[in-house]
Amino acid sequence: MIKINNKYYLAPLLLSGLIFISNFLNTELFGLEIINFAVWFILALFIFATGWITNNTLGWVHGGKIVFSVIVAMALVSALLVSFFSDYFLTENLLFENIILFTLRNIFLGSMAIFGMAVSELFSSQREIENLRNQDSDKLMQEAIKKSELILREATLEAEKVIFEANKKASSILEQKNILERKLKEFIEVEKEVIKKYESDKH
Repeated sequence: MIKINNKYYLAPLLLSGLIFISNFLNTELFGLEIINFAVWFILALFIFATGWITNNTLGWVHGGKIVFSVIVAMALVSALLVSFFSDYFLTENLLFENIILFTLRNIFLGSMAIFGMAVSELFSSQREIENLRNQDSDKLMQEAIKKSELILREATLEAEKVIFEANKKASSILEQKNILERKLKEFIEVEKEVIKKYESDKH
């Protein structure tokens, strides 16, 4: 079993803290519309970054389980917070509607973390695909080199075999030529002897 460094859990811890802080973004300090949007955008950006870091450190499967657990836990904490401190989170909505509203906000922020994890996993998968393609290209090139070397070796052996057979045949022909020359010389010598004998008998 692979041991995971405890510091890798800082990103999910930061995620839970950011989601918890989001429950207090409806105070008068963030009452203006432009500032409210900017704060929510920056908060979503930070949560996206925590999701990215979580995927890089804890992985897609294990990190995803932790992020999902954080979202569920923070949704329950927010529901309890709104229920017990309803005076502080006083809005025009009813208590049940406030609980749903705060829960949906937590789920939205949690989904930004999951989105960050998904984007990180996508980039990681693309890098792995590129590495596999490069490895496949290198492997195909090595196989092509080995195949060409094998073909060259077979061609060399075949050429050597042809040359050997040609030399053998040439030696055989040369030997037959020498035999024929010897027999011809012997025949000529015999003819000379016969002629000499014939001439000696004539005289």
